[in-house]
Amino acid sequence: MSKFIQAAQTSQMLSLMALEEASRQGLREADIEHLFLALVLSDQAAGRVLRGLGISIEDARRAVREQHEDQISSLGIRAELPEPGRIVFHETDGYELTRRTADLIGRAAGKNRDGSASSVLHELVVEPSGLIDDILHRLGATRADVLVRLDQPEEVDAAAPSEEASEASKGSVRASGSTQAFVPASVDMVWEYLVNPDHVPAWQGSVGSIERDAQEGIPGAVWHGHAPTVRPDGKPMKIRPPFRRREIELAVAHRAERVAWRFSYPDAPRTNPILTEFMLTHTTGGTQVIITMSWTRHRGWRRVIGLPLRPVQKFLIWISLSQIAAAVSRAFR
Repeated sequence: MSKFIQAAQTSQMLSLMALEEASRQGLREADIEHLFLALVLSDQAAGRVLRGLGISIEDARRAVREQHEDQISSLGIRAELPEPGRIVFHETDGYELTRRTADLIGRAAGKNRDGSASSVLHELVVEPSGLIDDILHRLGATRADVLVRLDQPEEVDAAAPSEEASEASKGSVRASGSTQAFVPASVDMVWEYLVNPDHVPAWQGSVGSIERDAQEGIPGAVWHGHAPTVRPDGKPMKIRPPFRRREIELAVAHRAERVAWRFSYPDAPRTNPILTEFMLTHTTGGTQVIITMSWTRHRGWRRVIGLPLRPVQKFLIWISLSQIAAAVSRAFR
């Protein structure tokens, strides 16, 4: 992966999670403390460094809140911050990063930097305002603790998908894309969430509702879904008739390890089914989830015609995977 692509993907994911955390507090701007919370949730090495220091997302949120309360009190103002609510970023609009947060992410991808979450974390802990130093102190850690761990070789404890384990990799005629996500919950909890058909509309944007016409948890069981009619923000959606129904099959259900769902359009038989697969492994502070989407490539002249569209297709698949990863993580936050 090129430095540019890595930096762009890291920036997009960290910005998204920071804005989600800001939305919990009723804010429209995400500042550096929200970026810190996003890094605690990162699936990259930076997240494992922070969680390895014993920093959970619950503890980090508490420290940020206490820091703000003390700052307000130091001004002689007696006030209580409103209780945070659920994440509403994906249902509303008008959010942005503060200038210093956007600049910090930009510096992490600058000269002699690779744009990774580790680079962002390095820039964050040396940021001169002292805010992150104070938050780390509340969490029983220091800037030096973080920097030392960032410089150490990492022992990766998340399993990579293998050809033997992943159905998505079987067969040379299949195309696929994958991403990873950290979820702050146990493997069992994440598996139970993913295997439940009732939760499919929460992470699969093309499904708005499901008919309860099969027994859950049994591989091979098939449900019928309907496309959403409105967006999360309430705006109506226009869906072409052939794509209003989806057939949803539970393809794989290996307890606490793997779940795979196969999606097809019964009214559009020329479209190829898409397999969305989740592989789960324990990691410090929660679960590492590898998400893969795969489909059978067209053969013959249709495959040749589709070649120029491959870069666009890859980008759209990456967007879909990012949305799925965000939705699964959000379910436990």
